Amino acid sequence: MRLLLTTAAALLAFTTPAMAQETEVDAALDQLEARIDRLESMNEIEIVQRTYGYFVDKGQWTHLSNLFTEDATLEIGGKGIFIGRERVLEYMQTAFGPDGANVGMITNHMQFQPVVNISPDGDTGWLRGRAWVMASSGWGLPLYEDAFERGEDGVWRISRLTGPFTMYTNWEGWGENALNNTWPDKFDPPPDLPPSTVYLTYPAYYIVPFHYPNPVTGEAFAPDTGQVGAYHRPPGTAEQIESLQVGRPADGTQPIALPPPSE
Repeated sequence: MRLLLTTAAALLAFTTPAMAQETEVDAALDQLEARIDRLESMNEIEIVQRTYGYFVDKGQWTHLSNLFTEDATLEIGGKGIFIGRERVLEYMQTAFGPDGANVGMITNHMQFQPVVNISPDGDTGWLRGRAWVMASSGWGLPLYEDAFERGEDGVWRISRLTGPFTMYTNWEGWGENALNNTWPDKFDPPPDLPPSTVYLTYPAYYIVPFHYPNPVTGEAFAPDTGQVGAYHRPPGTAEQIESLQVGRPADGTQPIALPPPSE
């Protein structure tokens, strides 16, 4: 009996560190898998955003609308908010013509400076990016603050596209001929909701709120509401936008809560 107890104690002493080590390895592998998934998701979100720009280039509106979730929202410039994938397609085909490139038309939609973040659960993402639009009608400089959702099929899609312009101008040049955005766009189709924010473009300015805090200090961005920015939210719009649950606080002032960089 004494020999059996001694042998059992020896085996327990040998297996306990091994089991603990195996648990640590499993935890490390889980963390590594999560980090890889986040990096792949960030890359896939950026691909979806860049593909949106390429589809704009040559009027591939049906392909473009399929980048969106069924209940997505779209708000470009001062036009207002369109709700749902079908309305996204209607907006594009009504405002800019049927699918396909047109002779004499150019709309190069070049995108830069993407900043992508992923929610802790890994199923929601955000992207801030800038676009430089060289179109037949002139030049434009929108800044995107978009939200994305990963579907049950594992595919990332746009759940909210918000693209306020910071500058419009004609071909004569932005230095002297910039066109200020002082009213919502009037072309058809009409939006489902009014603009979430009424703002001024260059030579005034509108600082689009950041979806993320300062990555160094962790401080949230406080929007400038001075007279130069001159932007406000129409009455009731905040509540309507909030009811859509599209991934950003309705007042646009609070950034998302990001996980620590090590996660």
